[in-house]
Amino acid sequence: MTATTTAPLNVLFLCTHNSARSILAEALLNAMGGDRFKAYSAGSSPRENQQPHPMGLQVLESAGFSTEGLRSKNWDEFAAPGAPHMDLIITVCDNAAGEVCPVWPGHPATAHWGYPDPSEGNASDEQKLDAFRNTLHMMKRRLELLINLPASKLGKAVLQGAARDLASN
Repeated sequence: MTATTTAPLNVLFLCTHNSARSILAEALLNAMGGDRFKAYSAGSSPRENQQPHPMGLQVLESAGFSTEGLRSKNWDEFAAPGAPHMDLIITVCDNAAGEVCPVWPGHPATAHWGYPDPSEGNASDEQKLDAFRNTLHMMKRRLELLINLPASKLGKAVLQGAARDLASN
């Protein structure tokens, strides 16, 4: 697969509020995916004026990943006419996995990679930062597996099975 002959696979990461897990996944895959992948993220119900969680941005920056351009978005933005065509949609939180998703043009492959919400609960700020770091590490490991799949596993017919198999890694 080369940049001159094949367009990158568009991957949309979904979570409820699009402020933590899906933002982490978008930043990671865009940094790691080279010319093979282009990542986006969105939420089923981001709150009004929702922004990416400051601890998520802090952990990304501390790990050397760019946070430029990251913003919370409603998933309707990606189901609208003129939106980028998605090849793979991955839910990263349990809430989004059970929700009724919009009908995506082209019927992309789907997978669920559940992660606990690192911002949830009454933990101390240091404990939450640790949770964000752990989530980042788990996602990075799984995304390394995705980006290293051979081109034969990234075709539309087998992409869904390959992405779902990675949920157990």
